[in-house]
Amino acid sequence: MEAGRMKRLIVLLLGLAVIAGGSIWMLQRRFNPPVETVVSSSLAALQEQNRLSAFAARFVTVVTSSKTQLGFSAEKTLILPAMIRYEVDMARLRQQDLRWDKDTNTLSVRLPPIQIAGPEFDLGQAREYGSGAVLMALTDVEASLDAENKAKAREDVIRQAAGEVTMKLAREATVRAVQSSFAMPLAAAGIEAKVNVTFAGR
Repeated sequence: MEAGRMKRLIVLLLGLAVIAGGSIWMLQRRFNPPVETVVSSSLAALQEQNRLSAFAARFVTVVTSSKTQLGFSAEKTLILPAMIRYEVDMARLRQQDLRWDKDTNTLSVRLPPIQIAGPEFDLGQAREYGSGAVLMALTDVEASLDAENKAKAREDVIRQAAGEVTMKLAREATVRAVQSSFAMPLAAAGIEAKVNVTFAGR
């Protein structure tokens, strides 16, 4: 009789242990989701941004064009500030660009290359200097000089923007932004992780 009661008690305790274990597992799954779930959610959030711009820089270009016609000469110099944004097309980021190393708790993220967006010229701050009023009055050379200077200005700003110093600053700013986008949700889920961000082709 006593043995039967003891057996039933053991079965009851085992059943309670199974129920308690299942409840704990479900709570852990709910409040501490697996790494894959957190990373996938972070990836989807970044993809929805479409284009991530974490850095911008201002440049000033100085260009000069000249023309000679009818024995006269004309020249115009344009000083023009411009803003450049550095963007990453997050829509190109895929699951295969992410890799989780459970041994070191490190998430590796490989981003598409940074792209230069712009320039956006600040025409309100433009300055022009010129000579050759006679030729400008007699012909349409002034419009030609203006068009040439604008083309040169665009080319010069993009050249400056592609310089190694500003590209390095843009990459560093982008890395910090993407690291935070993954590290903060992981930390909130109770997952200690290091996020390592690199760029494709580098």
